[in-house]
Amino acid sequence: MEGETVIFQPVLNIFLLVLLCAPVAALAVLALVKAKGRGRALWAMRLVLLLACFVLFLRPGIPGGATQTLATDTDIVLVVDTTASIVAEDWDGDQPRLDGVRADVQAIVDEYPGARFALITFDASADLRLPLTTDTTALVSSLEVLRPEVTSQSRGSSIGIANELLADTLSNAAESSPDRSRMVFYFGDGEQTVTSAPEPFDGSEKLTDAGAVFGYGTAEGGPMKLTTGSVGDSSSEYIEYEGANALSVIDEKNLEAIAAELGVPYEHRTADAEPELPEAPSTTTSYAESGSVGSVTELYWIAALVIVALLGVELTRASMLVARLRLLRAPSAPHRERRPTDGGAA
Repeated sequence: MEGETVIFQPVLNIFLLVLLCAPVAALAVLALVKAKGRGRALWAMRLVLLLACFVLFLRPGIPGGATQTLATDTDIVLVVDTTASIVAEDWDGDQPRLDGVRADVQAIVDEYPGARFALITFDASADLRLPLTTDTTALVSSLEVLRPEVTSQSRGSSIGIANELLADTLSNAAESSPDRSRMVFYFGDGEQTVTSAPEPFDGSEKLTDAGAVFGYGTAEGGPMKLTTGSVGDSSSEYIEYEGANALSVIDEKNLEAIAAELGVPYEHRTADAEPELPEAPSTTTSYAESGSVGSVTELYWIAALVIVALLGVELTRASMLVARLRLLRAPSAPHRERRPTDGGAA
């Protein structure tokens, strides 16, 4: 097409391709010069074959035009409860709450394409499991292998223990990328299992532009299986209290307090409803041109067709030569001398 420019996306470094092909091309040219008659046409064909391979490795293409892709120019910090109660079985009937957390995180990833995500988990302590990254595959994988604290090592936990780590993560993000907005999503059941009051999150409010606090669990509560912390944890025993299964009950009052401190809405999550996600802050949504990568009409197939055609000629020629050699080497049938039989006429 008029005005279209061809671009190249080589499968190897261009200098390495030249280094590999140049010596072979030089030998082919030398053989072409020395050849006579049909041999010259044969070596010319082989030289074209080599050039076609070189073009194939260059991967030529034509840009398919600029496309607009929604990109959320924001940093999102996910704060996930990993205490024993996060596997209490009252999500979608008798499923662990952690299943609901994973589903909601996936919904957030889908809602804000192009955003950077960080993952903080907390139980007896808070840990930054994943620093800010656009690699959502790593985020989802981290959640897939996420397991709660070991039951035997549990000594109680505070729902606000991640407050300082969250504030530090948001502060570092603001310093490194002041033009980006920041969102916080908190996932938990609100159970405070230590005697002290929860640590406040109000230090993060001024650094948070949007987000939500998601609450998991029911007022009736759900039983919790014993956990060992391993990925393959398949314990069938439940945590007991006074001879019966211990039940974890959601504390929405505590969750609403956290939401107020962060300046974001609170939402009680259930399996039969999609999470209500806020719009990304108005300054964070932009459209970026995809450029030449990912929107290219590939042309390498033309070189591939040339290679297939020339290889077909070479194979046909080789087959004919083999057949001819077999005919030349085939021994002639031995001539048998007829002898008179006994009792013949004298």
